[in-house]
Amino acid sequence: MGKGKLFILSGPSGVGKGTVLDSLFKNFSSVKYSVSATTRQPRQGEVEGEDYFFVTKNDFFNMRDNNEFIETARVHNNYYGTPRAYVDNCLQNGEDIILEIDIQGAKQVRDCYPDAIYIFLVPPSFEELENRLERRGSENKESKKLRLENARQEMKEIINYDYIVVNDNLDRAVEKIKDIIISEQKQKRG
Repeated sequence: MGKGKLFILSGPSGVGKGTVLDSLFKNFSSVKYSVSATTRQPRQGEVEGEDYFFVTKNDFFNMRDNNEFIETARVHNNYYGTPRAYVDNCLQNGEDIILEIDIQGAKQVRDCYPDAIYIFLVPPSFEELENRLERRGSENKESKKLRLENARQEMKEIINYDYIVVNDNLDRAVEKIKDIIISEQKQKRG
């Protein structure tokens, strides 16, 4: 059994990364989801250990200082990190895994995992991105403004990704990501 493949899914806040992955995993099990740790408060419906590991800032900093993350990022005044042991164990066991991480995190992962496959999810327009953030209902006016400003900067990183998927239709975006994963898995086998 060969080593697994690492897939990175990034994109601006509100583009639908979580929604796309939730839909992907409903009927596609040939890739595992990596659960990140975060210091932010859970949103309604999020489950500890399934959506995120919700930790205190103190615990997060201790984990970071002990090199327990493959990447960390401060996003919108919260901290996020991907646990190293889980990812490495999956890859060593030949399992493919996908990380849903922001642009900062993807840059850090690139240094440690140069063979990872990078997928950038983009909105059909900035107006639609703003509408999605509004519909999500978890952002106040100031937070939404910050996320949109960050999104404009994040979009400049698109050139560093292997694939670009426009999330203009959920089913179509999911199928495109599924096709990318299947194509890359075929290359792994050979």
